[in-house]
Amino acid sequence: MSETTINNTDIVNEPIISEERRVIKPFMRLSGLEPLVVRPETNFINVGERTNVTGSKKFARLVREGLFEEALSVARQQVESGAQILDVNMDDALLDGETAMSTFLNLLAGEPDISRIPVMIDSSKFSVIEAGLKCVQGKCIVNSISLKEGEAKFIEQAHICKSYGAAVVVMAFDEHGQADTEDKRVSFSHRAYKILTEVVGYDPQDIIFDPNIFAIATGIEEHNNYAVEFINATRRIKQLMPLAKISGGVSNVSFSFRGNETVREAMHSVFLFHAIKAGMDMGIVNAGMLQIYDDIEPTLRELCEDAILNRRDDATERLIQFAETVKAKGKVVEKDETWRLGSVEDRLSHALVNGITDYIDGDTEEARQKYPRPLDVIEGPLMAGMNIVGDLFGSGKMFLPQVVKSARVMKKSVAILTPYIEEEKLRIQAEHGGEIKAAGKILLATVKGDVHDIGKNIVGVVLACNGYEIIDLGVMVPAEKILQTARQEKVDIIGLSGLITPSLDEMVHVARELKRQDFNIPLIIGGATTSRTHTAVKIAQEYAHGVVHVLDASRSVTVTGSLLNKALKPGFLAGIQTEYQKLNEAFKNKKQTKQFLPIAAAQANKTVINWDTFTPVKPKMTGVMKFENYDLGEIAKYIDWQPFFIAWELHGKYPQILTDEVVGVEATRLFNDAKELLNKVIKEKWLGANAVIGLFPANRVAADSVLVTPEQPEIKPAQLEFLRQQVKKAPGQPNLSLADFIAPVESGKTDYIGGFAVTTGVGIEKWLDKFKAEHDDYNSIMLKALADRLAEAFAELMHERVRKEFWGYATEEHLSNEDLIKEAYAGIRPAPGYPACPDHTEKWKLFDLLNATENTGITLTESLAMYPASSVSGWYFANPEGKYFGLGKIEKDQVIDYAARKNWTVEEAEQWLRPNLEYDI
Repeated sequence: MSETTINNTDIVNEPIISEERRVIKPFMRLSGLEPLVVRPETNFINVGERTNVTGSKKFARLVREGLFEEALSVARQQVESGAQILDVNMDDALLDGETAMSTFLNLLAGEPDISRIPVMIDSSKFSVIEAGLKCVQGKCIVNSISLKEGEAKFIEQAHICKSYGAAVVVMAFDEHGQADTEDKRVSFSHRAYKILTEVVGYDPQDIIFDPNIFAIATGIEEHNNYAVEFINATRRIKQLMPLAKISGGVSNVSFSFRGNETVREAMHSVFLFHAIKAGMDMGIVNAGMLQIYDDIEPTLRELCEDAILNRRDDATERLIQFAETVKAKGKVVEKDETWRLGSVEDRLSHALVNGITDYIDGDTEEARQKYPRPLDVIEGPLMAGMNIVGDLFGSGKMFLPQVVKSARVMKKSVAILTPYIEEEKLRIQAEHGGEIKAAGKILLATVKGDVHDIGKNIVGVVLACNGYEIIDLGVMVPAEKILQTARQEKVDIIGLSGLITPSLDEMVHVARELKRQDFNIPLIIGGATTSRTHTAVKIAQEYAHGVVHVLDASRSVTVTGSLLNKALKPGFLAGIQTEYQKLNEAFKNKKQTKQFLPIAAAQANKTVINWDTFTPVKPKMTGVMKFENYDLGEIAKYIDWQPFFIAWELHGKYPQILTDEVVGVEATRLFNDAKELLNKVIKEKWLGANAVIGLFPANRVAADSVLVTPEQPEIKPAQLEFLRQQVKKAPGQPNLSLADFIAPVESGKTDYIGGFAVTTGVGIEKWLDKFKAEHDDYNSIMLKALADRLAEAFAELMHERVRKEFWGYATEEHLSNEDLIKEAYAGIRPAPGYPACPDHTEKWKLFDLLNATENTGITLTESLAMYPASSVSGWYFANPEGKYFGLGKIEKDQVIDYAARKNWTVEEAEQWLRPNLEYDI
């Protein structure tokens, strides 16, 4: 469709008019108090970006302080600078977005010199967008909607936008994430276009696509072509959907040069020069800070062209080198050492806040000489600096990796002062019997049977930064040692951590022991497997002197401070107790909303596979194969980086997190540190990587039982027991069990199952001890996080080799690392203890089949955690129908059936399956 013709009946009573007047051209028509018609000859439209709390510090400050009238001056400046559309965004964690948006737009309507141009209501929260739609006059633009939450939500939101007469910006997302390639940008946009025009009834000219402008010149090779891909996608989208418009956040492209406005402005102008020629119609830019393309300094223009068009392999390095010689307006980009001119107190504070260890030895000694007592240095300038760090972290202006770096500076300084403090302590005690006491003494431990401690270590660092003395007992700590140490050291709080589900029972045991031995100090609970509800229902009921669940490191300081403040503690614990009592009552009184099938009925509703027509692929090799000292460089190619950032409490999708407006700078800095350490680990062979795989004949011998019959006489047969979903499914939906994916013995066909165990943690203790001696928590945590990523990458690599080489059922597979992360391959590798097979005890059978401990060095704790912690194990299933799933809750009839198959008592089965029980015990 290129134009809309008025029906002749519409003009029957009109005088004869020209053909031109009988046609309504399909132009985009927007308006504030004045119309804005976007014709083919219309130049690029500037969308003013400064009335955006994430785009302007001044605007954000005024809005947070409630000075909305003053904030209008920012909007006025944008209009005066040439903005033709005004982008308004109130997405800030500290703001009530709906109220802020409504208030500002209502005030804006009373300023005709501003409200004469159309408004773009910009928010990631649709409730904020809808609040804005109720206030704005004329025809506005909504920025944005997408397919991220699925077609139904997309259609619902589009109908609402259309009912208000708004044009819409559509972000290039789908249910699986952001479009980060040229083809995805085009296909996501086209899919959204067809839905909007064919289902919702949108006019094509009211659709604006934002195909995602990402940062380039970040130092990461994969990012170098992002601008080219955007420009090419723009050209293709305009060819495919000529009436639609193209927009984007232009400042994203230069994100890696934040702070250097000279380079950023040049990059924006060069980018727009090429993007506009390709068909880009509008963009969110600072209208007052765009250089004329021909006026850009020639050398800088050429360097920007090289980077944006990805014309040279060294374009990034050359632009960075040039940027370092440029003085941004009012700022020198060269390394700033002026902080060294300040007082020793200022220097220590700066070093702590910025994580700089270069001068800490000399500055600490200078402070020691200046202050009467060495402890005064800690309680004075060091704690003053750490208080700033704590405030910044607590307010979300500083991120966990920075805090850990600050802790490294603090620990190095304290280590220098410690001998002098100990000497003074002995003298004071000898003379006066006095004692020097920290703000509070906290014992931390990963409970018996569990070996994971990254989260616990991070909490310890954060608490130490706030002046608390930390006693870290490490991993696999039995209850008796925890209590004995707590009594001997006279600690103020005990903190327990755990990752695997059996740790939950061990925490309950510790709480019971605290009660039995008449302790009266608070207990803090944390770790990936813990939850507020479990703490309230299972742990808090066993101990009456304060049990508090802490979600993450950033909450630990507030909780600890409340527990150790005599004035705050009673009220704080009373509030927790009331909250937990409500959770406990709600848990006990919850009504079963889901229906469950008897286990026999669930087993009858298994996955339907026609075994008559399906022939299992025989592996090219059977038996066990081990791999020692595997090349870490090869393993590293398979790393999935997203969980790495989550371990550091930086949340976002990789690689987009590196250009995130809030955490992007720190995420990039962390990523660069990680790559530097990873390269050293690989080059110097810090870690040993061992693996073992096994492929064996197997058949399903009962509904949920699989008999493994190795061909090698030295490997004993094993019967694997699986569990089945029991929740009632929609018609045609099976109740899944992993046993479904193995051919039944009555089929007469031999099927196969595989197993694996990999570790990349061999030899890690040496380096952790080194970092501990150097008071370097940052690199200690970094090494553990990298070892975990390498272990998962090793599992990914070995699974690929099994599919293509050793089993050989996917010899023609050619998948990228991104595809591997998305599990686009045939077959699955579920792990005992995880959603599809949550019983950890099946790990014993896996380890026996593989002789895993002897072949890899991995051992199992009594709670079935693997040591080294950076280890992964599981099963291989090759059937193309195989899929990952969560078992969910199960009823007692299946527990009884499972106990019989495992030769357990029902009580033993309930102990291991507790998190999956639908009933209380």
